[in-house]
Amino acid sequence: MTKERQPDETRRVRVDGHEVVVYSFGKGPETLFCMSGGPGLPCDYVRDSHSRLADDGYRVVIHDQLGTGASDHPKDLGLWTVERFVEEVETVRRALGLESMHMLGQSWGGTLGFAYALAYPKAVKTFTSANGVANIPLHLAHLERLRSALGAETVAMMARHEADGTTDHPEYQGAVNILNYRHVCRLAEWPAPLHRSFVGVNMDIYDTMWGPNEFTCIGRLKDVNLIQELKRITQPVLLVSGLHDEVAPPVAAEMFRVLPNAEIKVFPNSSHTPFFEEPESYFAVLKDFLGRHRG
Repeated sequence: MTKERQPDETRRVRVDGHEVVVYSFGKGPETLFCMSGGPGLPCDYVRDSHSRLADDGYRVVIHDQLGTGASDHPKDLGLWTVERFVEEVETVRRALGLESMHMLGQSWGGTLGFAYALAYPKAVKTFTSANGVANIPLHLAHLERLRSALGAETVAMMARHEADGTTDHPEYQGAVNILNYRHVCRLAEWPAPLHRSFVGVNMDIYDTMWGPNEFTCIGRLKDVNLIQELKRITQPVLLVSGLHDEVAPPVAAEMFRVLPNAEIKVFPNSSHTPFFEEPESYFAVLKDFLGRHRG
């Protein structure tokens, strides 16, 4: 079992009257600023997997977004919007004195990263959307396809529990677990950081912005569609997808067609977490992309 790397610096940054915890690895001349998913997941799974890039000359920075992990956990549901999270990233960037950054967003972090790049283009040197999504309605259409593969009887059962507000029922949760092991992480044993992040999810944020589980979106994100705005992002973009990803490859392909300066990689043996499922291939692709845009 690989020992998890400890940050070289941990600090607290004031955001919206609260504090978030920021982790920094390495002293490299260029920064890779990472954003984890959820919304509402502690950053452990992205932090502990991507901190290895500190050995390749990058300063890797990631924070527990407000309401998650070691950061403050305010109860105001009005805080959980895309726009406020964009300003949170900018506040952290300014507090750390970071200039133009390589950025990486995983899952919800990809949505956040696209929104940030549109709002603060000068701060972004490159962007890697690791299993991220810009067009939530298209993503939801593909989620219905993945759910339907469970069979009509299971789909009807899930719809019944969702209508009745009983999504905590064991039979419903059983169906969700099957989907998670098919389309979130296909490893028989989930890595400890991924397990910690899922167990530590802040359901106030997750419910408000997304819904009861990965495959049911009824929250504030359900109508978010940035696809027509992506043409304004001219920086190099790497789009990462897994063949079995909950964010299906056609979702990544749509972004690829719109972005002016993008490349795409689909990992054949991965779902939503190729950095755990196919780490050697994933990090080779990521390091090649970042390396071509250093300096």
